[in-house]
Amino acid sequence: MGMNRREFIKRSMAAGLVAGTAMASGYFDVFAAEKAGIPDLVAVKGGEPGLMFDKAVSEFGGIGAFVKKNSTVVVKPNIGWDVGPERAANTHPALVKQIVKHCMSAGAKNVYVFDNTCDEWTRTYKNSGIERAAKDAGASVIPGSSERYFHPVAVGKGKKLTQAKVHEQILEADVFINVPVLKHHSSARLTIGMKNHMGIVWDRGYWHRHDLHQCIADFATFKKPTLTVVDAYNVLKKDGPRGVSEADVVNLKSLIVSRDPVAADAAAAMLFGDNPSDIPYIKRASEMGVGVMDLNRLSIKRIKL
Repeated sequence: MGMNRREFIKRSMAAGLVAGTAMASGYFDVFAAEKAGIPDLVAVKGGEPGLMFDKAVSEFGGIGAFVKKNSTVVVKPNIGWDVGPERAANTHPALVKQIVKHCMSAGAKNVYVFDNTCDEWTRTYKNSGIERAAKDAGASVIPGSSERYFHPVAVGKGKKLTQAKVHEQILEADVFINVPVLKHHSSARLTIGMKNHMGIVWDRGYWHRHDLHQCIADFATFKKPTLTVVDAYNVLKKDGPRGVSEADVVNLKSLIVSRDPVAADAAAAMLFGDNPSDIPYIKRASEMGVGVMDLNRLSIKRIKL
């Protein structure tokens, strides 16, 4: 893909967001051609959150490809903010519910859902709709509100972040499914998957004080999710991470799923209308070997419902 075409697609996608809907052709053109076999990434558009996940995970051979019987699973949404689903500041509860259902159907022993929230955790869990949705599907919704749940680890490949305190369930889990919401962020430009890792550590303030983008990339070398599921059903296009108005939310009805956290973030950035190389933490994580930013190197399955 030449630079002129890439820039055209980028501008077209940005224009689609401003207009209130992504251009259908642009949505598929930003991704590479499909190849035979299990894809590296699946991009779905046009359905409800649960149905889109059903379609995406089936392309990988079903959730059983990741979740084995009697395994312990952490499903980590963004539950940072005390707002309802219509504000798109948190992961859509219907998506969380469907992921938990799949894990339980695969015979998971325990499925845990939590976040180290920004607003008071009991309110965010409730008002986001995620607590109820996760419990209804059979998950244990646990707190991330106290330092006693977090334990020190070394980030051996880190440049700015060389140690962190990580939630005990992440350290003990057999499977870690990262479920970020795609949205604007005032400091990082975009919140996607690797940025969502800040909800599994205790002292995220350190990240903000010591090169946020590098710390995000550094931590990604320590913890790679089993699967990254990017919620782009409703997308907050400005004034993130909390948002101030429902008028800033675009209903894209999209989902991106990959085993590669860098690829997932790169695809989501392009869906938002940005060049992934313009988001420093995506570029740096790619350079550090966490995953692949250049989607042309990957096999991508595109599904339009």
